[in-house]
Amino acid sequence: MNKTRILKRSLLAAAVIASTSQAHAAGFQLNAQSATGIGRAFAGDAVIADNASSMARNPATMALFDKTSLSLGFETIITDISVKDANGPLNNYPDYDDVGGTSVAPNIHLIVPVNDKFAWGINAYSNFGTSTDFSGSDVYSNSLFGGETDIKSMNIGLSGSYRLNEQWSFGAGLDIIYGKGTIRRGIDELEKLPPQIGGVPPGVFNNALNVQDADGWGVGFNIGTVYELNENNRFGLSYRYSPEITAKDDKGQEITLPLPDMAEFSGYHRIQDTAFAVHYSVQWIGWSAFDKIEFDNLSPTDSPVGIPEGGSYTAQYQWQDGWHYAIGGTWYVNDKFTLRTGYMHDTAAQDEITSISVPDSDRNWISGGATYHFNENSNLDFGITYLIGSDEDVDEGLITATTRADAILVGLQYSQQF
Repeated sequence: MNKTRILKRSLLAAAVIASTSQAHAAGFQLNAQSATGIGRAFAGDAVIADNASSMARNPATMALFDKTSLSLGFETIITDISVKDANGPLNNYPDYDDVGGTSVAPNIHLIVPVNDKFAWGINAYSNFGTSTDFSGSDVYSNSLFGGETDIKSMNIGLSGSYRLNEQWSFGAGLDIIYGKGTIRRGIDELEKLPPQIGGVPPGVFNNALNVQDADGWGVGFNIGTVYELNENNRFGLSYRYSPEITAKDDKGQEITLPLPDMAEFSGYHRIQDTAFAVHYSVQWIGWSAFDKIEFDNLSPTDSPVGIPEGGSYTAQYQWQDGWHYAIGGTWYVNDKFTLRTGYMHDTAAQDEITSISVPDSDRNWISGGATYHFNENSNLDFGITYLIGSDEDVDEGLITATTRADAILVGLQYSQQF
């Protein structure tokens, strides 16, 4: 009996760890600020300032605008996630390649110059989110290692900038972050065991972890600066503080989710007397903030494996900081067309603890995009990125597998100056 209790508690611990890896977007943030950024792999986005979306990466870029500027658009994320060669002592799992899905993330940005020194802006977009669903699989649908995760976030920002002189500009902003999510895990694995070592009747652990439509708010901030050598050469540096968000569902169950801080350095250089520019970015993402994830006020109905009424659980988590390295180029073809391209390499956040639910690995971005200028004050941007993951061996203790995650990002955006 004691062995059965230990096994059940261990399974719940594994379920919690698997779910939290998904809740944090498997160590990647949603770069959903602009279609322009998608088209150049976000290389130079903290300083280029070719439309109002730049304020999302660096509030100091608002000082580079002399007209009221509006940008609005959306990003579509199409994910392709597969799990293969999975096996373990409790069950053998078939290959499954229908985990991913399609999500749409809108964005809007407005910059209003007050005079030649001050500007203010407001925007709304998403920095974090993921969606995976194993419900199409007979094995993974109610599994400890599958289930369903749907995490959404929205960042509402209010920022201001100040131009000190011809070279230096500074900016700061307040971020109000809303998060909402569903995390569901079952433990069909226990039904495969003999009763004497922990086997249970079918359906007993359908809700080993079941948090539905939990939501919550957090407050963060961002600061930045821009240094201009001249009109063709400039540098940008920004830092974003991200808060912990405590999300609560209708049953009062709570999950405390820490979000990572971010810092970015960008450069932009237009080659003199040509129609070409190069730009680049280095971004640090503080994923090591995930030292633990806290689950509070758990209900026995939704967590039946050894958790008392109103109980809590802390999942220890050891992620590593991530880095993005991006370089891109822009070709100002003529008054009507601008073309751009970019490449990014970003590093995985998961380290020793890995997850089948949403695979994580180093990734390579290959991007392209274009702008059509209706006139000098309005344009339409299109961007597309192919995000290439790699095969990763995952070991969750009770199961091993090989996972892979690729994605296609497509963005469309309209910008207007007044």
